[in-house]
Amino acid sequence: MITEARTILGIETSCDDTAAAVVVEGKLRSNVVASQQATHLRYGGVVPELASRDHQRRIVPVVRQALQEAGLTPRDLDAVAVTYGPGLVGSLLVGLSFAKAFALGLGRPLIGVNHLEGHIYSVFIEPPSPPFPYLCLIVSGGHTQLMRVDEGFRHTLLGRTRDDAAGEAFDKVARLLGLGYPGGPEIDRLARQGDPNFVAFPRPRLEGYDFSFSGLKTAVRYYLDQFSEAERARLLEQHRADLCASFQQAVVDVLIDSLRRAIQDTGLRHVAIVGGVSANSALRAAAQALAEELDVRLYIPPLAYCMDNAAMIAITGYFKARAGLESPLTLAAVPALTV
Repeated sequence: MITEARTILGIETSCDDTAAAVVVEGKLRSNVVASQQATHLRYGGVVPELASRDHQRRIVPVVRQALQEAGLTPRDLDAVAVTYGPGLVGSLLVGLSFAKAFALGLGRPLIGVNHLEGHIYSVFIEPPSPPFPYLCLIVSGGHTQLMRVDEGFRHTLLGRTRDDAAGEAFDKVARLLGLGYPGGPEIDRLARQGDPNFVAFPRPRLEGYDFSFSGLKTAVRYYLDQFSEAERARLLEQHRADLCASFQQAVVDVLIDSLRRAIQDTGLRHVAIVGGVSANSALRAAAQALAEELDVRLYIPPLAYCMDNAAMIAITGYFKARAGLESPLTLAAVPALTV
């Protein structure tokens, strides 16, 4: 029975990282990630066709390495968990097709995992982990959502971005500031040397707990457009770190404002922040300060589990197995999947 599954292989190929991990009885035994960053660097972003072809080349050696590092053979697996959305359809199909064939060949159950659920449950990869229910802020390149998470894979959407996700805004502003890809980490690095009060960029506050970052990104562009080409070049040379710090602080303020109101309104005392942007140092510091102010417990995964990884897919697959949530081999890739 799937509820007795102890050893889970997780596979993640939703975007440009080919990843596999093994969880045994809820404990992570291996976590392998093959990054495609070098492949997409010169294009300033992920090229879907190149990503899917790279996944095809990497999926077998990555899974083999994950099993070897866990000290296991394929026959030791009890189930295969895999991301089936959201993400790039070509990338998703590579991981999903491999997982289906692998599970079928071994005679093991297939467990489809929503990539966003993987982020939500990434706080269970390493202790301490939150009790249910908890408040979860998902901040990544493609999504910014505020969720109430209850036991039994019950999720209540409290707020979401109305336009760009926070990570998307970071990458777009990074291009405006002449930074490389991925832009988020580079903005974070430079912002540590800059003045967050150099430019007073707007902090949109929407009804409820929703977010908006498109106007903030546009405000950065309008600010730069007021200068001639020569003046802009000098500005970026002298104040790029200040602009990074000013933009980053605006994003963090918007996120923390909604999070604060949600904590106060729901009364939940355990709060998680997950997804790629949860690696941002300013957001982590602001969230920790908020947690101390409101006397709540904060959970943010280690940096290795903030970005796309298969450990979060494997641990979510483990919980789904315990709940008896098996997927059919007819499971399809769903690029626009929601929680």
